[in-house]
Amino acid sequence: MSDARTPAPAPRIPTVDLGPWLSGDPAARKEIARTVDEALQTAGFLLVTGHGVDPDLRSGIREAARAFFRLPAEVKQPYSARVGGRGWLGPGAEANGYSEGTQTPPDLKESLTFATHEPFEDPDTNAEWYAPNIWPAEAPELRKLCEEYLARMADLENHLLALLGEALGLEPDFFTRHMAHPTYGFNINWYPGTEIIGEPQEGQFRIGPHTDFGTVTILDRQAGKGGLQVYTDEGGWEDAPFEPGAFTINIGDLMARWTGDRWRSGRHRVLPPPADAPAEELLSLVYFGECTPGTLVESVPAPVGRVAYEPVDSHEYLREKLDSITVS
Repeated sequence: MSDARTPAPAPRIPTVDLGPWLSGDPAARKEIARTVDEALQTAGFLLVTGHGVDPDLRSGIREAARAFFRLPAEVKQPYSARVGGRGWLGPGAEANGYSEGTQTPPDLKESLTFATHEPFEDPDTNAEWYAPNIWPAEAPELRKLCEEYLARMADLENHLLALLGEALGLEPDFFTRHMAHPTYGFNINWYPGTEIIGEPQEGQFRIGPHTDFGTVTILDRQAGKGGLQVYTDEGGWEDAPFEPGAFTINIGDLMARWTGDRWRSGRHRVLPPPADAPAEELLSLVYFGECTPGTLVESVPAPVGRVAYEPVDSHEYLREKLDSITVS
């Protein structure tokens, strides 16, 4: 009698070790590219290890940001910003579900939000997409930590985009050549417990169901009962897998359009504080990858692409999406 067993199916959201990719081994790179292509066709998400980003840097940002978030609202108010701006987004500023037409109550979070640190030469682009980052005086160590982290995110983003180009069988710089002077968004999202936010309303989330808007999102998150859920056609809403030290990577709308819907823009949400752990507090670091303003995003033709979208200006698209989630 044979004891052979049917192999377990591959996870919908696999963990990819970037170490072999970065080492340049051709066979390993080919296998990683295949795994990435398959995963992004089904869920739009990956977990990534072997990225080399110091966990102490990430915990340092959390510690500094948490101290700021716990200050009284009147201390934080001078740093108030609009969605897509720089500074503090207070309670009720965003409803991410609006972007997909879901009329949810405002998201149960606060954010510190930062963006592109170098001005553009074109005055119109500069006016729309650049302003100095606002660093809270009450958290003096935050700037140095975040600037180091953002430099690491820019490097990691470029490695990921090169991997994505190979996963599609395209030239290695297919995406990275549009990164000469990219914009980016960086949110430190604070999800406090009910002792601060009160009881959630019906249909209210820490972040409502949505897809991200740009190219790739690099998420450093904490595990929690009121944490990240992802949506797949096969499983519906399910808790996102978590691995300590790993980044969660998901594809945004622009990348999905670029690939002609070969890859899914990963739909996700963050659950409200759970009834059996109402004091749960989580803090996420979210890097939203974008490209150089003025990039024309055109769908890759068949057989790689599956849908031919009308070409769009990358940042006209991003501005429309950012405006859509703003709570007036």
